[in-house]
Amino acid sequence: MTQPQFTASPDVAAALAEGRPVVALESTIITHGMPWPENVETARQVEETVRAGGAVPATIAILDGQLRIGLTDEELVALGQAKDVMKLSRADLAFAVTMGRTGSTTVAATMICAALAGIEVFATGGIGGVHRGAEDSFDISADLIELARTPVTVVCAGAKAILDLPKTFEVLETQGVPVVGYRCDELPAFWSRESGLPSPLRMDEAIKIARHMADRKALSLGGGMLVTNPVPEADAIAADVIGAHIEAALTEANQQNITGKGVTPFLLGRMVELTDGASLVTNKALILNNAALAAEIAVAAVTI
Repeated sequence: MTQPQFTASPDVAAALAEGRPVVALESTIITHGMPWPENVETARQVEETVRAGGAVPATIAILDGQLRIGLTDEELVALGQAKDVMKLSRADLAFAVTMGRTGSTTVAATMICAALAGIEVFATGGIGGVHRGAEDSFDISADLIELARTPVTVVCAGAKAILDLPKTFEVLETQGVPVVGYRCDELPAFWSRESGLPSPLRMDEAIKIARHMADRKALSLGGGMLVTNPVPEADAIAADVIGAHIEAALTEANQQNITGKGVTPFLLGRMVELTDGASLVTNKALILNNAALAAEIAVAAVTI
């Protein structure tokens, strides 16, 4: 049976071959999460943060049907300006390959591709989860199930605050996904440092997280792990402030009958407008913060 093929950039291929630390990075932040040119500028900064932490960044995307693990700067720029880019998850990842399409990878798709390449650590902004009103819409992100099945450690600033956070973390608990609060006893909520939800587990050192990864593998537990890393205090937006904007944006989405994969990009875009750009500044800060921690974990993991 033919094995799925991917093309790694030269620096990623060399790092993987030599057993050096690599951090996977998603590409939906480039195509659906931020406007041009902030999207590419942020992607460059995230990659540089990973390098500064001693690891090799591997931004993942499907370009003209080919799975790419690591992109050149020219490819980042082209992807940042591309039109009609698919937003890929588990259900349509292979479709993009078959049909020769270009697509950016969500958390779920990035985890799948990272695991295929042998990359164990992945930095993102925030994961998807249970959408508000899911008891009627059944709108639940594939990210949650992917965390239960794919052995990649995901570093994030919590689930996106536009979601139903209690239900999101309840699903993760049911699926047996370890949720680790990095130096925090309360789960962060993306733009905010507080969610009102206690962190199930807490670790204060990257080496401990790396050892936990190794111990889970030794115990054949399977699946991934979620590390929640609060946005730096100086860049955080108070939960009550962001909450009011979220309610307004959700009302607009409902009025415009926006559903499915269109919900998150719409809400994130409206948040930028409603906060006069503050949410975008915070978004950049948290992804850079997550990239730095992910690099530290990846560096620690290769020593174990």
